[in-house]
Amino acid sequence: MPNISNQDSSTQAPSIQSKWNNRYQNSTDPGNACWVLENNLHLLPATGHSLDLACGLGANALRLAEQGLNSHGWDSSTIALEKLSSFATQRNVSVTTLLRDVEKSPPDNNSFDVIVVSQFLYRPILPELINALKPGGLLFYQTFNQQKLTSDGPSHADFLLAPNELLHVLSPLELIFYREDGHTGKLEQGLRNCSYFIGKRRYS
Repeated sequence: MPNISNQDSSTQAPSIQSKWNNRYQNSTDPGNACWVLENNLHLLPATGHSLDLACGLGANALRLAEQGLNSHGWDSSTIALEKLSSFATQRNVSVTTLLRDVEKSPPDNNSFDVIVVSQFLYRPILPELINALKPGGLLFYQTFNQQKLTSDGPSHADFLLAPNELLHVLSPLELIFYREDGHTGKLEQGLRNCSYFIGKRRYS
């Protein structure tokens, strides 16, 4: 069984960890990187340290590693991190995993060149994610919003973005990309369920 490196002391309560371990127990594939990352790989730096926050099975971490970055994946599920390590070995890339409760222990200031957050929303740490970027660093953020048209994702408003919410809370970053189709136009087309944001930390 792959080892989980640098286990952090701030792991989540056993009941929460068990919930996510059960979710990932029978998973055999990491899936695809999130849309906002996969469709904007050209924005990534050639080198640097990247973090897939609340990474789950680590599809984003794997993609970042394939792009040549020093890739890290943090999550509260031991099962997910074990599987991520195995996927990385299979793909012949390196991902450093860390068992960590990111709600209690977000990344340190000025620690990453790229942070990717997908299908995870805990509003209190959003300002800390901005500070966790190095100057010029990029935040890729994608998660479900309140205008979603299907039952995919969470149903509670605490875990759904309000319209344009990311534009407001992440306004200290220089806006690079934003997409939120909402309920405008032909609802059977477009990307309706999520909001997509890329921002860059300013140099001063």
